Amino acid sequence: MDLRFGDSKPTDEERTAVDALLGPPGSAWEGADDRTDADLRWARGGREARERRDLLLPGLHALNDRVGWISEGGLDYLCRRLTVPPAEGYGVATFYAMFAVKPRPATVVHVCTDLACAARGSAEVCAQLERAVGPAGSAGSGAVWQPSPCLGLCERAPAALAIRAGETPQTAVVAPATAGAVADAASAPHEAAAEPPAVAAVPQTGAEGLVLLRRVGVVDPGSLDDYRAHGGYAALRRAFALGPAGVIREVTEAGLVGRGGAAFPTGRKWSATAQQPDHPHYLVCNADESEPGTFKDRVLMEGDPYALIEAMTVAGYATGAHRGYLYLRGEYPRALHRLRTAIDRARARGLLGEDVMGQGFAFDIEIRRGAGAYICGEETAIFNSIEGRRGEPRSKPPFPVEKGLFGKPTAVNNVETLVNVLPILIDGAQAYARTGTDTSTGTKLFCVSGTVARPGVYELPFGATLRELLELAGPPETLRAVLLGGAAGGFVRPDELDVPLTFEGTRAAGTTLGSGVVLVLDESVELPRVLLRIAEFFRDESCGQCVPCRVGTVRQEEALHRLKDRTGAAAAGDIALLREVGRAMRDASICGLGQTAWNAVESAIDRLGAFK
Repeated sequence: MDLRFGDSKPTDEERTAVDALLGPPGSAWEGADDRTDADLRWARGGREARERRDLLLPGLHALNDRVGWISEGGLDYLCRRLTVPPAEGYGVATFYAMFAVKPRPATVVHVCTDLACAARGSAEVCAQLERAVGPAGSAGSGAVWQPSPCLGLCERAPAALAIRAGETPQTAVVAPATAGAVADAASAPHEAAAEPPAVAAVPQTGAEGLVLLRRVGVVDPGSLDDYRAHGGYAALRRAFALGPAGVIREVTEAGLVGRGGAAFPTGRKWSATAQQPDHPHYLVCNADESEPGTFKDRVLMEGDPYALIEAMTVAGYATGAHRGYLYLRGEYPRALHRLRTAIDRARARGLLGEDVMGQGFAFDIEIRRGAGAYICGEETAIFNSIEGRRGEPRSKPPFPVEKGLFGKPTAVNNVETLVNVLPILIDGAQAYARTGTDTSTGTKLFCVSGTVARPGVYELPFGATLRELLELAGPPETLRAVLLGGAAGGFVRPDELDVPLTFEGTRAAGTTLGSGVVLVLDESVELPRVLLRIAEFFRDESCGQCVPCRVGTVRQEEALHRLKDRTGAAAAGDIALLREVGRAMRDASICGLGQTAWNAVESAIDRLGAFK
């Protein structure tokens, strides 16, 4: 691609897509095909280039959604409108897996080949597609299929997602997927079978003791009145009665910690953000749950979207933020629709906007869609992505509570963490803390997938054992291992099922709770192939910013390719290399991706005796 202004012309369709987002250009833009002095200033990245850059990612989505790919002319036009250097715009466009900068058919079908789907036969689906349609990436009948990392549909594995570009893009989820169903969705996404309700992913529906899942399947996710009739917005009313400091005190005393894996105390994070003198403050909801095997946040957003909107409003009030960004992974079309509807209706009823509930507090929410980048689940990578840059993590310090989004104090929490705030305020901190253990309070959502009879999202109090969880899900007759925490987690042997599901309990057992992934593998699953898929995942998802991760993930994959058919003495050299590479990644990588990329492989070697 020749990255110069003015050399490529956008089509009328591309102009329409960009202008629909940004509004029509002013008179200065009419017929402006020559590179002016102003163009050159923008191309050099002057001050003007920073003022509207945060609309770059939505602009790329607008082009990709409308046309199916991002052409030189379309990218050039978008960069002109946003005063972004075109080379930087190209760097952002090529960072995300869901964007294409080369022509491709209007319909793209993403077939998941990640851990849960692999355990449920995705390899056979891909083999059938190769025989019926052709190899991955080959176009036919206006559609193309390609392997994909986790789509967050693990309870219905194997899964596929069809996306057809157009003025109104069409999507269809195919789960469980067969080659025939995938082909039908590729030819007519709008005619694909309707998705099951979100409650279908909650096997415990109707059980006593549900807190976070209690409304899923009970309320109409599109009805604000139904949500309020089931206790909605009582927490926000109490928040206004307590005041910001009172809300933070309740969250702190409840012992709430982050549910994304790091388990950082939420009250401390909110307090630190609220105390910063620099303004404005921002709130970011991390809804980019891309860890393979994770789908709990998707179920909450699809089944109870107003709960997240209310919780974000409470968090904004407590931290002094008047604007919240909901960063949603691009593979969740139904969650996107439900959340957009919820935000619009909440705003229309005075529950978002300049005067929330007549309390003189201004707060609004903007959705930003990810586009297929696991690394954007890291909190500082989200900032770069929202700001219109490559989603690469930042070095810390400074920490987000001091300098986060747009260089301002920012609180970042994931969906499950935020939704926990509602029962804390409604029932009180002491009542909330009575559930669970002294150091892991409340309930936890677990994403159970793989070779179980009843995959889905389960809610249990902290302290329940892995055995109890598997009994609910229906374990296989011949259990090989359980992967806790996803690709960045660790394996548990069949004789270790009594490990308590708490942050401290899993750490003591030499594994991790992570984001709540519980991937069950029976004896039919080839462990070396699972480890190789994990290594391929981290190789693909490394942002490449730091050498230990960029090189280490490649070396790890290469060694596992050699090891997949070796055991004993023949494997010793590569196992030693894996240990050395793993330690280097853990000690020297900038962010958690590189620091945890060796975890699952290490636990498989040490705990499961892989390659012996």
